[in-house]
Amino acid sequence: FGMVQKMQDQDLAKNFEPSQGSPFPVLNDSQEILLLVDEVHRSHTSTLHARLMAALPNAAKIGFTGTPILEQDKKQTHQIFGSFIDTYKLDQSQEDGATVPIVYEGRTVEGVVRNGDTLNAIFEETFRDRTAEEIRDIREQYATPREVREAKEMVAATARDILRHYVTTVMPDGFKGQVVAVSRRAAVRYQNALVEAKKELVRELEHLAQSGGSEPKDLAAVLPYLDRIRQLDFATVISGAQNDPRSWRKWTRQSRQDAYVADFKNPFDPERGQGYTALLVVVNMLLTGFDAPLEQALYIDRPMQGYELLQAIARVNRTYPDKEVGLVVDYVGLAGHLDRALEIYTANDIEGALRPIEDLVPLLRDRYQRVVSLFMSRGLTLQDTEACVNLLRDARIRARFTVALQQFLQTLNTVLPRPEALPYVEDAKQLGLIRTKAAKRYRDQHLTIAGAEAKVRKLIDDYVIARGVDPKVPPIDIMAAEFEEHVETIGSPRAKAAEMEFAARHHIRRHYQEDPVYYQKLSERLEEILQTFADNWDAQVEALRGFIRQYRETREEMSREDRALRPFLRLLSDAATDGRPCPGEREHLAAATVELVDVIRDEISRVDFWRKPIAQDKLRHRIVRFLDDRDLVPFEQQEPVADQIVQTARANHTRLVETAQ
Repeated sequence: FGMVQKMQDQDLAKNFEPSQGSPFPVLNDSQEILLLVDEVHRSHTSTLHARLMAALPNAAKIGFTGTPILEQDKKQTHQIFGSFIDTYKLDQSQEDGATVPIVYEGRTVEGVVRNGDTLNAIFEETFRDRTAEEIRDIREQYATPREVREAKEMVAATARDILRHYVTTVMPDGFKGQVVAVSRRAAVRYQNALVEAKKELVRELEHLAQSGGSEPKDLAAVLPYLDRIRQLDFATVISGAQNDPRSWRKWTRQSRQDAYVADFKNPFDPERGQGYTALLVVVNMLLTGFDAPLEQALYIDRPMQGYELLQAIARVNRTYPDKEVGLVVDYVGLAGHLDRALEIYTANDIEGALRPIEDLVPLLRDRYQRVVSLFMSRGLTLQDTEACVNLLRDARIRARFTVALQQFLQTLNTVLPRPEALPYVEDAKQLGLIRTKAAKRYRDQHLTIAGAEAKVRKLIDDYVIARGVDPKVPPIDIMAAEFEEHVETIGSPRAKAAEMEFAARHHIRRHYQEDPVYYQKLSERLEEILQTFADNWDAQVEALRGFIRQYRETREEMSREDRALRPFLRLLSDAATDGRPCPGEREHLAAATVELVDVIRDEISRVDFWRKPIAQDKLRHRIVRFLDDRDLVPFEQQEPVADQIVQTARANHTRLVETAQ
């Protein structure tokens, strides 16, 4: 078995270069050689492949490619390597979560130059004395699409639009982008133009901040990111040539390119001052094989087609946390080329490969209806905040609401700041308020808006804070001095009862492992109160108030040493006598508990004890022997009780160590 790899290597090629007119030599005619070739759409339509097969005539060959050449006018990949063994298509990768869907947005920037004129208008004015035929010839010869897209004014106008789109749509969620220029000259000009566009944008934002205005709305939405925008950096990555201007060298030097690319792949990090390379401007480089999951947007300003286009758009479909889609923003009208490129592949490849951004609007509407119907189908309106929060008391409805809200906010975040999203913004804010109140009341850590990234989260947080709820302030614990005062600020008795019930549940759940027997009895008492006073909210409020006060008084009266010992005494009592020891047995168990806790303290005081499984096993074995030697627990319960004692010791580690004599 053997493999031949990268025959492009120059040294290997020299060793086997045939003399003029002679055939390429056979290196090995074995049938047991397997030839694996990656990226077969690139060079294996040339003489390289013919020579490789001449050298290894009987080798089995397998090619790998993401974009096989299937155009009718070119040598097709399957004609070289045979029929497909297996295919993994775009829609499959999206279903598997290996890639994110790509959405398409076409934008136009007219070639505006000085004095507000367009390139077309100036062209017509300059040659107004020529015949129509002469103007056509001049335009074809000199005013080529490439030259128009290289023009400084055109580049500057497009750069301003790209930057505005980037800071309002992509940057708030922490993602990056690439700009594909028509030429190396245009790429260098783009970098300069983006820097100037950023200065202009910063001045506009600073003026907006000082004036306190809210227009334009898209800029008002990015005001909180002004510090980040000030630090944004842009780099050009292009290949070099012998006669390049000296000013281009910083963009063609490998070391500089590597540094910018590395920074581009890092998230924005204000503490370290890194990750602020936001846009990379390229022509051909970094459009194939470049893997940067943080890249979400590809701004295309040069004609592309075929597999080159498909390779390019795949730069933005890499998965990353909270990245729902990749964006292709087209400035040259590539939709037709893209359709033709996709039509070359199978129908399944076309389906879902690239969707116009407008196609997300029906999805947004559908997801909106799905979340609001949870309330409206039960006769509620979103404005009745308290009733909606009460509905979410049911854990099953709460789970459905969490999923539906997350999907709606994800889609809204993708569509924003486009006008199509505006009809849904106010209800999104209200849903966010309902979510925040429900999350606080029911202490439900799953009830989050993790799917709502920066643009939507900022809208919701501002609205929620304006309604008197700070989403960053955690719910008040029942042991807090201000808990009763907090309960009194809640309107209805039903809401007060729910606040006390779930505050108590949360506290019990959080501290359960510190004293399992005690908190299990508390949980049972809580359930008894809820069943006894079901639907009698006033009585339930009084009963819960008494329950919580009694718990607080009991905990406050206990000394630290008592708190350290009692959990283990309860475990022993519960296992030895079903929790009902007689006075003599209780004294015996109390003395044994003091000894047991000394054994525990001796072991857990060692450095990094809870990071050492072997040390924990040693403690567990000591506890089993301790229980057995003193005949404290029936034999069949010794190991389970020892496991529970170790877990309780871990939960009480700080208290045990601090109260050690």
